[in-house]
Amino acid sequence: MSTQTEQALLDSIPTGLFIGGEWIDGETGATFDVQDPSTGAVIRTIADATPADGIRALDAAVAAQESWAATAPRTRSDILRRAFDLVQEHKEDIALLMTLEMGKPLAEARGEVGYGGEFLRWFSEEAVRINGRYGLNPEGTGHMVVSQRPVGPSFFVTPWNFPFAMATRKIAPALAAGCTVVIKPPALTPLTTMFFTSLLEKAGLPAGVVNVVQTSRSSALSAPIIADPRLRKLSFTGSTEVGRKLIAQAAEGVLRVSMELGGNAPFVVFEDADLDKAVEGALAAKFRNIGQACTAANRFIVHKDVAEEFGRRVTERVNGMKIGRGTEEGVAIGPLIDADAVAKAAELVGDAVDRGATLLAGGKKVEGVGSFYEPTVLTDVVAGSAILREEIFGPVLAIATFDSEDEAVRLANDTEYGLVSYVFTENLQRGQRMIDKLETGMMGLNVGVVSNAAAPFGGVKQSGVGREGGSEGIHEYLSTKYTLIPVA
Repeated sequence: MSTQTEQALLDSIPTGLFIGGEWIDGETGATFDVQDPSTGAVIRTIADATPADGIRALDAAVAAQESWAATAPRTRSDILRRAFDLVQEHKEDIALLMTLEMGKPLAEARGEVGYGGEFLRWFSEEAVRINGRYGLNPEGTGHMVVSQRPVGPSFFVTPWNFPFAMATRKIAPALAAGCTVVIKPPALTPLTTMFFTSLLEKAGLPAGVVNVVQTSRSSALSAPIIADPRLRKLSFTGSTEVGRKLIAQAAEGVLRVSMELGGNAPFVVFEDADLDKAVEGALAAKFRNIGQACTAANRFIVHKDVAEEFGRRVTERVNGMKIGRGTEEGVAIGPLIDADAVAKAAELVGDAVDRGATLLAGGKKVEGVGSFYEPTVLTDVVAGSAILREEIFGPVLAIATFDSEDEAVRLANDTEYGLVSYVFTENLQRGQRMIDKLETGMMGLNVGVVSNAAAPFGGVKQSGVGREGGSEGIHEYLSTKYTLIPVA
């Protein structure tokens, strides 16, 4: 992509807040900068919302709620479908924009556009399939009518690592269910959400149904919105630490909450695994999005009989990965989101090596401009290493070994998190046992990527509450109403 193409795209993005169907300046006129993590350069300066701006956005969502809830399901469906079609028309723009503000390789950004767009198509279809039931009660004294109603105005806080898919994954089911939205995109990567919102506008979304308030002061803006009694739903994707705080705030108003929080995914390779499949799965589960994903494999738990060969094959592939700006041809590893992310990866690797781990590849910051860290492979990682407890969020593959199936299960479940797990075995019965025993909301059996718009995404334990996607996803935005009609 040429610099001229990049600049033209950036110049096309609105700089204001989107409230009540209009792009407007914030209350104080304050702004903040969005940077390219591969160069550190400022790529866009945009409005910085205040808490008062957040309440204005909620005002708009509340004002639009009644009419949007009363809008025919087919009309809501058609708008989402038009939005999907517009995303397909602008898929190269969206992909480039994500690469510029987040750093992921352009090929991966295109994949995210495909994945994120599917939520629009999926929930355009679900919008017309919101069902209830009708029947005689057991006593024969009345007819039971069970119906579904929109929860109401919803507030979304999205993360920086998948700026398109996380926006569509929340907005699409809310709109399909008849809920209005205030969304606070991440300060590090707000431009993709802003661009997507302009497509929703072109798709015919009525004013006030979706409102966007980007800010550099997240907690200050979020707190009064969450505390407002008119809000009925909170959805957040991010760290467990922040999620706990938001759940506590939401408890005051007894809000419906959806929380997609931290992960510490185990990647278990048994002695009977097809190592070709396991290596491909490992590369996908670890290095997609430069390791910056809650679904990224965090702990590689490999049987001692195949650990050396698995480590050799993975290292060979990792040594061939090209590092660079995501717009460059053939780049597999772009920059981490900022210098703090680089420092964290270096700290975790250093701790593991100090405790006895062997460094097979990488292991250091790339010198020069941008926040780059080498793709890294560690083996012989010992129990107690911080890298086995903490979410890495970087391109670091850490291998520990096990002897028996029971030990593999114990090691895999030895975490307060439970988002996703990956298991590689050619034994069908063992695979079924692992499905039953691993304490995660999702699992990949002989595959390294599990996300799909038609599947319920979410975790157990401290990895979250609720599900996004699938037929389950729309129910996060619906409340059940029961009516009894006496028999005449």
